[in-house]
Amino acid sequence: MDWIWDGLKQALQLLLSGDRDVLGITLLSLQVSSIATLLSLILGLPLGTLLALGQFRGRNFWLSMLNTGMALPPVVVGLVVSIFLWRNGPLGGLGWMYTATAIVLAQFIISFPVIVSLTVTSLQQLDPRLQTQLLGLGASRWQMVRTLWLEARLPLFAALIAGFGSVISEVGASMMVGGNLRGQTRVLTTAIVLENSRGDFALAIALSVILLGLAYLITLSLTWIQQKDAKN
Repeated sequence: MDWIWDGLKQALQLLLSGDRDVLGITLLSLQVSSIATLLSLILGLPLGTLLALGQFRGRNFWLSMLNTGMALPPVVVGLVVSIFLWRNGPLGGLGWMYTATAIVLAQFIISFPVIVSLTVTSLQQLDPRLQTQLLGLGASRWQMVRTLWLEARLPLFAALIAGFGSVISEVGASMMVGGNLRGQTRVLTTAIVLENSRGDFALAIALSVILLGLAYLITLSLTWIQQKDAKN
């Protein structure tokens, strides 16, 4: 059990020493997961709003597909993205395979249904009479939607937190489409798998501590904003 304590001490040493490799891996993890989550929010919030407020043919089908997507295995996402980005695939000409862009794409596919589905749930929890009241007072469609977003801001923040959490800890898809290349596509999760396979459990634990700390700090920041907004 000594290697557990060794891992904890090594994590502290890596953080205090400013190890360049670990810093690069940590920053890349934060970068790709943040971009993927932001893209999911930008595209998922309008789509979730449409599905929550709209009434159109096929709506239940798309809702069920997105709800199913919340449980989509990352390795399946990695396989599909790999097929599309491989040199002979439909998008092979982009040259994204084994790049950070490929990881962002895979993580976007993972977090997108999470944010859309939770956006739908957040908006459907509001009193449906609120829409009628806003429109009756002369609000435009955009003004109504913006007001509904403000009313549902707390669960929408929860959707953002869940979307980020689904990708910062993801490993399967990142490994498959990124290749775990040192200095290019190696993120914290794939680095942990690599060190574990090498039998360097202390370093794997150290990287795990850094990953958990990073996830906690980001989640803590979003939660602080959420709860501060709740008091206003």
